[in-house]
Amino acid sequence: MMNLSHNIPVDVIDAPMRRTFTVSNATIRTLSKFGAQVPVFIGNYFKSWEPYRPYWNYEDGIVWKGALDLYQTTGDEAFLDYILKEMETRVLPDGSMPTFLPTEYNIDHINGGKILFPLYEIIGEDRFRKAMDIQFAQLKDHPRTKSGNYWHKQIYPHQVWLDGMFMAQPFQVAYARITGNEALFADSVQQFSNVDRLLKKDNGLYFHGWDESRQERWSNPDTGLSPNVWGRAMGWWIGALVESYEHSTGLDEAGRAEIARITRDTLSALLKFRSANGLWYQVVDQGDRDGNYEEASASLMISYGLMKAARLGIVGDAERIAGPDSLQAAIDRFLTPTALNGICGVAGLGNVPYRDGTFAYYMSEKITPNDPKGVGALMWSLSEGLNEGKA
Repeated sequence: MMNLSHNIPVDVIDAPMRRTFTVSNATIRTLSKFGAQVPVFIGNYFKSWEPYRPYWNYEDGIVWKGALDLYQTTGDEAFLDYILKEMETRVLPDGSMPTFLPTEYNIDHINGGKILFPLYEIIGEDRFRKAMDIQFAQLKDHPRTKSGNYWHKQIYPHQVWLDGMFMAQPFQVAYARITGNEALFADSVQQFSNVDRLLKKDNGLYFHGWDESRQERWSNPDTGLSPNVWGRAMGWWIGALVESYEHSTGLDEAGRAEIARITRDTLSALLKFRSANGLWYQVVDQGDRDGNYEEASASLMISYGLMKAARLGIVGDAERIAGPDSLQAAIDRFLTPTALNGICGVAGLGNVPYRDGTFAYYMSEKITPNDPKGVGALMWSLSEGLNEGKA
């Protein structure tokens, strides 16, 4: 039975204050360019934020990355101080990680490690470099499909989900770069190519998951594919691609070109399914179906991917224009001073109660204001919006 409980306030202003968090006047002015509600929400979100779990987990990692992105674009020490305070008990002075649980072989647990690379560069403390090795040790032993991709989790054997590509591959590529391990980068490129070959739909989008064994009820007995294209899964996928490309500077150019190609193809397909409001649907390619809705986290992740791909120079004018427009559309539609609305709290495949991947299933999942998967994506997108035009 899954335990997905999480104490998420529906109103970040009225929520109990858990820390002092004050952004600078310069940051307020900068973020207000996207709307007066933006700095109000961001400041109060961090005041009320509490960890998802006591152990190292992907949802906290999403918020840590958002804070670090905002630090790197605004220079506001409040964001860096928040992360360093979090790391006091999570990455100890000797580099050990007492809350990291590698033997669960859960690919989600790798996501938080993305922040170790910029922290090591910014702070220069050896504990962050040592922690990278500890994180990577899980991947050395992580189970794989016969085709070579990491299993999503030990409890989901033989399965590849788009979510897992985001959780592991940007970390692996960054680790390949810092260690000079071209073979490791080649492995990441192959995993992207496998997904591109095995999970792509004929309209250029990607199914949420694939079961190599065809044992899961949600999997097509002929293809192993799940039934639908979930919005946030597409957000995870494009995030994995653009972050991996960014981290691969200096590595094999042919591998980088393959990631860039898949990125271009993916974004081109996504633009065909963008709503009239500049957003993306919970089930991306069924926007005209009753009950479907424009979903915040997917829209923000895709806008993030569009803007980062444009900044990295791997897409054209259509993507460059669409990214900032979709970010602003999401802010205008979903964000108030107290809440980021319109976020699907969680969605997956299998487990108990069983998630069958049907359209009805994705519509049944609860919309959860201020869920970190949406708020983190908001911060990534804001940071890319501030980086617009930078090479």
